[in-house]
Amino acid sequence: MSEGSRRRDGPGRHDIVELRVHGISGARPERILYRAHVRQVAGDPSGGFHRPVPERLGDADPDGVTVEAYRWGDLPSGTAGRTLSLVFLLPFMLSNVAVWMRPAGRRIGAGVTVLCRLLALNLTALYVLSTAGVALDLLAWRCLGAARCAAPSTGSAELDGRQTGQRLAVLALLPVAAVVLVRLLGTRRPRPPRHPLWAVEPLVGRLRAIHVAVALAVLDLTLLTARSSGGPTVWTTVLLALSGAVLVVGVGLLAVPGLLDGAATAGAAVRTAATLRTVAYAASVATLAVVALDGRDWPSSDALPGYDRIVNWAAFGQMALLVVLSGSVLWHHVRGDRRAPLPHGLGAAVIAAIAVGLSGAFFADLVYQSGQLLDGYQGDGEPPLPYQWTILAFFLHVSAAVVLGGAMTLTSRRPRWRAARTITARDFPAPPPGAAQDLRMGTRAIARARFTEWWGTLAVAYAVLATIGLATSVLGLFGLEPDGLAWRLFGLPAGSVGVGLAVGSYLTAGVVFALLLGGILAYRTAWFRRHVGILWDLGTFWPRAAHPFAPPSYADRAVPELVDRITELAGRHAGVLLCGHSHGSALLALAVLRLPSEVRARVALLTYGSPLGRLYARLFPAYLNDEVLREVGERIGWRWLNLWRDTDPVGGWIFAARRPGDPPPDTTDPAGRVDRRLRDPSDLAPAAGERRPSPLRGHQPGESDPEFRAAVRELAGRLRDPGRS
Repeated sequence: MSEGSRRRDGPGRHDIVELRVHGISGARPERILYRAHVRQVAGDPSGGFHRPVPERLGDADPDGVTVEAYRWGDLPSGTAGRTLSLVFLLPFMLSNVAVWMRPAGRRIGAGVTVLCRLLALNLTALYVLSTAGVALDLLAWRCLGAARCAAPSTGSAELDGRQTGQRLAVLALLPVAAVVLVRLLGTRRPRPPRHPLWAVEPLVGRLRAIHVAVALAVLDLTLLTARSSGGPTVWTTVLLALSGAVLVVGVGLLAVPGLLDGAATAGAAVRTAATLRTVAYAASVATLAVVALDGRDWPSSDALPGYDRIVNWAAFGQMALLVVLSGSVLWHHVRGDRRAPLPHGLGAAVIAAIAVGLSGAFFADLVYQSGQLLDGYQGDGEPPLPYQWTILAFFLHVSAAVVLGGAMTLTSRRPRWRAARTITARDFPAPPPGAAQDLRMGTRAIARARFTEWWGTLAVAYAVLATIGLATSVLGLFGLEPDGLAWRLFGLPAGSVGVGLAVGSYLTAGVVFALLLGGILAYRTAWFRRHVGILWDLGTFWPRAAHPFAPPSYADRAVPELVDRITELAGRHAGVLLCGHSHGSALLALAVLRLPSEVRARVALLTYGSPLGRLYARLFPAYLNDEVLREVGERIGWRWLNLWRDTDPVGGWIFAARRPGDPPPDTTDPAGRVDRRLRDPSDLAPAAGERRPSPLRGHQPGESDPEFRAAVRELAGRLRDPGRS
């Protein structure tokens, strides 16, 4: 039966559209629809709507609904190059996610937003300093200024013999190119939406102008500080003051709460940020000219004058911001519900610490490995002190985190298995003979799934270790070397710390290689993406509100597309049943909040394997909390069912677990009727005609399972008969 004939016939067997939205697995539409042949009916190859092609005349869904799937899996990844950009943008992406994990509350939220944006700006400054460490300190100053490096490359050989200022000015273009690189990697490539979910592009433009201006100012300060070491001039003094002013204004624009976001100050913020960037451009051109044309002699030193001091102060500022952020969030957590799980309200500090730790390791290893490759730190030369401390700290806190993770796995095993045995005993009080192995497999799956509750504690512990480790970089401010301090405090022989530096450097390089390999596999291998893609998909779900070089949000396009399609389908059919698996449930929840009231009256929601309550409400308490989730239910008249399994490590209940033995739900609260727990496996005995019992589902969608189809029929009935809602 054609779509047109169904519309003419009015409400009937095919009056409901079941719109399925997949999770992070990025499955093909054939798999989502359980059909061998599908056709695209709307959208484009990156994000499209698909329907099954009838294999024979009269083919119809047994539940009397028209099935459709929305595939958005290519929006966050797209090309292989875009997926590989995870390696370069991961610290920036994590710093951007941190701002969305701020606690609920207007005052604390504004403060955390400011601190996260300042930390993001600091990451940009340290990124520029690390590339300057390679281009200016290592290549221009050490390798081309002293005979300690391997033979220079063809490009840099042309600078050999040139004046120091000329070498510095030319090679300063490498840090500028590095800023351009991350700027291009974070550029939106997919087709822009007509009605974006978050109107943040103007904010991104302001943040981008500030970050570019500060990046250039930091580079100028590095060059001018080195030039002033031989005696200041009028030009170096003026340009130093101008670069310092750019830094102060850039920090000030981010430090005043609401200045960049407020509607009343938006125009002034745009003009100020644009002017700041223009001034930074002009100051950078003047700085390069002054450094290149100044014919005075440069002082003799092993390292670029002033470079270590600038990196030390940047690292100190980073630590101060991280400590203030952690203290603010922890203070808010203690004043609030102390019984709340550790991740609740602490996510901003935890993710910020991880972002800072990873970025520090990546940037330090860039300088360290470049020096090793070019033999630039042979003889009396050595890597800058802050980078030595950062690499050593990364090695130590990652090693401690691995030991802690192993210990936590072992210590949590007994309570997890005890809880799992209790659940399976209630589900299968009288297991059939020969089902012992299947029963144990189910118990093991539940025990493993419950380790998700321990991830929050592990993440907090890792963040604490990372913060303590990063604090050691402050020792560089006092000129303390890791090798000398280890000998004085612990009696370690000379060179022992060097082994830790080498191991830490190779460990960081291994992390980078693993990310590169993971990007390739995530792009080419579906099963690998299903396991590791959650980091990328969740990170790029949120818009750029802290770091402008983070990847753009795919939800900015996916949710408006869903809203437009649901509105279109609701206008042609009696109702639309939204079925969201895993992260797809979050996309649909946001879409429901944007639907017009006349459309919401013809919409029902079925979520399964959903992390909305178990993870997202805790990780993002200011945006996906219980109040927001209740608003979703109210807007669709509580035509909402949520299916979950104890064997699922990601999804769970949203409002109430409703396990066997739990108190009955409050009949006056419609939220208590949303969650429905599915026993997994559904039975230990084989069904009629089967040789084996039903398999474990875990986090798998299971749209063809009897329990799922029963939920579809129930919600379709509510849509057909509004009185049942």
